[in-house]
Amino acid sequence: MVLAMTGVLSFLDRVCARSRVKACFVPRIPEITVSRDKWDTLERLQPAHEMEVKGLGFDWKDLWRAEQIHGDVVAQIPAKGGEGKIVEGADGLVTSGSDGVLLGIYVADCAAVYICDCHTGALGLVHSGRKGTEQAVVVRAIEKMRAAYGSDPRNLEVAISPCIRPPRYEVDLPSLLKEQLLGAGIPSGQIASSGECTGAHVDRYYSYRVEKGNTGRMLALLGRRMNNALPV
Repeated sequence: MVLAMTGVLSFLDRVCARSRVKACFVPRIPEITVSRDKWDTLERLQPAHEMEVKGLGFDWKDLWRAEQIHGDVVAQIPAKGGEGKIVEGADGLVTSGSDGVLLGIYVADCAAVYICDCHTGALGLVHSGRKGTEQAVVVRAIEKMRAAYGSDPRNLEVAISPCIRPPRYEVDLPSLLKEQLLGAGIPSGQIASSGECTGAHVDRYYSYRVEKGNTGRMLALLGRRMNNALPV
């Protein structure tokens, strides 16, 4: 698998330690040629991304993805009923954490924020770039989880993916996100950040800014499986 080659998984350790939670962050795939067209690039990356999805025990039809328009809309994904799709107008996704539902977010400098409720089992995955962070989209996700699933911020484990950082970007996204998460009531020890800058490591990650738009997308995945059986 692609991830096994990176060795950079520590920021997800606490999330993945929760019962039956499956999570990963798919980095750059060097052998795949990308372009400035986002959807063309995602189509080229999909076979490799499908392998990662299956490696977690899911099938591509289980995957729900946000359209990502740099806003603050968070969509609630149903526990059952229908195959996964791209949710228009959303930058965040939350679910009850039922078996077989997989959340996905694409990033290339923006942060993917993983949220895991250790008490109710609810899950959230958020795309938070500069605009989304300014609009506190991650706080909207926590509010949605509280309203829909009764999530208490004190029970949430959160992980922030690799993203662009100073000095390669004028805004410190992880710092702002942590400030918002602490303000929402999440204990500091339950917030993990990868510490890696996508712009500084284009050998491992895609960077929209450094590569001037001619770039691919990493894929953040978060779901829950009740067993380790791979889909057929």
